[in-house]
Amino acid sequence: MSESSATGVSPVSTPSPSPQNPADPTGHNPRRWWLLAIVALAQLTVVLDGTIVNIALPHAQSDLGMSDGDRTWVVTLYALVFGALLLLGGRIADYWGRKRSFIVGMAGFAVASTLGGMAQSTWELLAARGLQGLFAALLAPASLALLTVNFPGGKDRIKAFSVYGAIAGGGAAVGLVLGGVLTEYASWRWCLLVNVPIAIVAIVAAIPIIRESKAHGNTRYDVPGAVLVALGLGSLVFGFAQAENGWSSWQVLVFIPLGVILLALFVLVESRSNHPLLPLRILADKVRGGAFITGTLTGAALLGGLLFLTFHLQIVLGFSPLESGLASLPMTATIMVGATVLSKFLPRIGVRVPMTVGPLVVAAGLLYLSRITVDGSYAAEVLPGLILMGAGLAMIFVPLQNVALAGIDAHDAGAASAAVTAVQQIGGSIGSAVFTVLYTSAVAASLAGGYGTPVAQLQAFVDGYQAAFFWAAVGVFLAAPVAFFMVRPRPQDLLGSEPAMHLG
Repeated sequence: MSESSATGVSPVSTPSPSPQNPADPTGHNPRRWWLLAIVALAQLTVVLDGTIVNIALPHAQSDLGMSDGDRTWVVTLYALVFGALLLLGGRIADYWGRKRSFIVGMAGFAVASTLGGMAQSTWELLAARGLQGLFAALLAPASLALLTVNFPGGKDRIKAFSVYGAIAGGGAAVGLVLGGVLTEYASWRWCLLVNVPIAIVAIVAAIPIIRESKAHGNTRYDVPGAVLVALGLGSLVFGFAQAENGWSSWQVLVFIPLGVILLALFVLVESRSNHPLLPLRILADKVRGGAFITGTLTGAALLGGLLFLTFHLQIVLGFSPLESGLASLPMTATIMVGATVLSKFLPRIGVRVPMTVGPLVVAAGLLYLSRITVDGSYAAEVLPGLILMGAGLAMIFVPLQNVALAGIDAHDAGAASAAVTAVQQIGGSIGSAVFTVLYTSAVAASLAGGYGTPVAQLQAFVDGYQAAFFWAAVGVFLAAPVAFFMVRPRPQDLLGSEPAMHLG
């Protein structure tokens, strides 16, 4: 048995050079750092759009007359459609062309954002958010696949994925800041319309800089698999979202089991297909599987936690949208600093330690936030928790994509990239739904013993936020033992197969 197989992970494979594959296995691609900047911009747009509307939700709800349930679906629907269609989007990127998919995905995302920014009713906004998720499902895997094939190995690969990971972790908080600025000084609609100029810049830059790359050989689409995974994930998230009406409601009892059955059928179809949507060899590796589970649990805690933090800052502490957005900056700054420091040590210490300690630090931050009170201050009750979360998220997201994509063949770059993003988005979608149920139950229990006064209502809200933060902490804590026992590659596996002369 070879040393690499004994560790449970293969060295990063190096794509063969071809006219369709601009990644040079010797590491010489003069435009790849510009490509990284373009991909980072696209990734920031996709990630921040999951949270940028959080700040604007109270204003959008008032303007469009949305119910509380519809308000939650503005966030959940984007993550649901995005996650459900990511695997298909990844295969389209592989077969149709990653550059082409990137440009079309970016353009479509801009159009959907324009429709959302001009929405005059709740259903128009929800439809636009769903359309955003659809094009994001094409854009995100194409972006990460381009990064994978252009940085096949070496320390440059670690640096590139560190940038990508920092954006994945900090982009959500950046969305809160940008959402606050736009809502305060312009309109909540600009939280969607801002994507248009960003998309134009990315597309104009991508056309001359990015060269096309695509998979060769078997490029038939797995239509049955695409239908099963989309319906399965959709049913699962819808079932959890309906738990707000009670865990014994017929929607919960029907759609959650239906989702599990459809996903089980998807796995069966993939195991027998000679052109699977998601090759099971991608999931079979223990190290990669551990990274996927860690990403799912972290995505749930991050999106669910930030959603209720926004409500607490605005509704209980009385922050303006701008103040609420700026209040999340310490977490973003901590992620950026942590990512910079960690990327320098990652080749020596490996990924097991940071990916084990990271969830524990994030959980500590969420537990700290679960101690918030009605009359507490931001500095004492919120800020320390945000800094802890930022430090922990840096330890998770910097190595996560690198580990999850180690040993992936160039043919499957898009599919594997889609799987990495999908687990985080689906985790966030389910997490938002479950934490909303827990929040609602805690609020109802608190109001049952109160007198309906404004103070009692605020206390009920805080009780709900405390419950959401606590259970988010429990969820991300479970990622620590998963990473400890499953994510165990050697430090040198992170460097791939780039020659030693290019590692200094």
